Amino acid sequence: MAIDLSFQSVPLPEDLQKLKFYGDFSGAEKLITFLLNKKIPEALRRRLEIERAVLECMSLDEYPYTFEEASAMMQERIRDYSEGELTGLKETGLADWIFIDGKVRFQRRFFENLTKTRPEYESRLLKREPQEITARKQQVLNDNVRLMKEKGGRTVEITLRTSIKIKKEFEEIGKEVTVHLPLPRECRQVSGFSLLKTTPEGASIAPPEAPQRTACFKTILKGDDRFSLEYRFLNHLDYINPDPGQAVQTGVSFDLGEQLPHIQFTPYLQFLLKEIVGDEKNPVNTARRIYDFITTTVDYSYMRAYFTIDNISQYAAVNLKGDCGVQAILFITLCRMAGIPARWQSGLFTAEYYTGCHDWAEYYIEPWGWIFADLSFGGSSWRAGETERWNYYFSNLDVFRMPANGSMQDDFTPPKKQLRSDPVDNQRGEIEYGDRGLPMASLETEQVLLSIRDV
Repeated sequence: MAIDLSFQSVPLPEDLQKLKFYGDFSGAEKLITFLLNKKIPEALRRRLEIERAVLECMSLDEYPYTFEEASAMMQERIRDYSEGELTGLKETGLADWIFIDGKVRFQRRFFENLTKTRPEYESRLLKREPQEITARKQQVLNDNVRLMKEKGGRTVEITLRTSIKIKKEFEEIGKEVTVHLPLPRECRQVSGFSLLKTTPEGASIAPPEAPQRTACFKTILKGDDRFSLEYRFLNHLDYINPDPGQAVQTGVSFDLGEQLPHIQFTPYLQFLLKEIVGDEKNPVNTARRIYDFITTTVDYSYMRAYFTIDNISQYAAVNLKGDCGVQAILFITLCRMAGIPARWQSGLFTAEYYTGCHDWAEYYIEPWGWIFADLSFGGSSWRAGETERWNYYFSNLDVFRMPANGSMQDDFTPPKKQLRSDPVDNQRGEIEYGDRGLPMASLETEQVLLSIRDV
């Protein structure tokens, strides 16, 4: 079932909002069914169909922990814990929660979020990452900045293995499944792609320039099936340090519009942009002011599924929190509103001690053309007091990337027929049966860096 996320910008009926905020998801489902059986505007119908899937995702996957379970988790993992702490975290918005059937439930990554973003909680972990590994992670990023500046650019050869499978309890043996796994897409930093191995063989490979590139498997499920790819590519980046005095106003018209529901030029964002930018007209200075606001004001926070948020850019600007993709979407939106073309890029971060999903942005200013910006890496650098690295991520990436997606809300090739677990982009993969898509909670995914070397 193809889904047009733009209809997520349509408001929900008031009674449905009441049921949703109280956490009466079964009552909300009954109301949606009642409304869909009435004669209603088509746009509202499409919105209600999306909301049905959103409520299913929120109730099944995103908020599994009761207050007692969340409190017990903190008791087991951090020293000197008192139950009142969790109440305080809830009341100040530092622990993500909702009501389900009138009772508080905490988001599945609330604990990891606390320990990643709050030094006072990280320092109290009973099991902490060894200090030498933490220091090494920082050193790898700082070394990249140094090498990029010294050499004017850097090229690495990256070899990755990625895989996806259905968890045992969700397997339906004998049914046909369609599987999409992301691949590096042809873009300005990627070249020399080589697909080394597919398991099973016979995957259909999307064109190199596909906006969300994948390898697609179609097979009958036998049980304990794991679908995997092994591939190699070159990732090249040039160092850019844009001088505002050299910026050229060109009057370009691409990548400047809204893209509902998440890139909306709302009244609040208009007020915010004016506050951030003031009367500044130079595009480099304007982009820098937007970057500075996000990296110093919007706290990093793990997020629930993007599909469950009605407008990501406004969410970030109102709540002043968000993960890498949420911050990137806010940056893209504000740049476009300021007349600076901006677009999405995402895939994997692939460094020595960690490989996982990551999102970032690009913006366009002549004479440099497209320029990268990584808001979350910039923000973490600023919080760590790494000013040089903070400045670097305003106009550069590190080389530890596998870019699979060049846009948001695009189809695969071939298209996925059922609802995707992530309709915004694709970093871990998707699986569907003939009659339904599988949520991420029913899947196991893995991304393994096999090698990375400078060339």
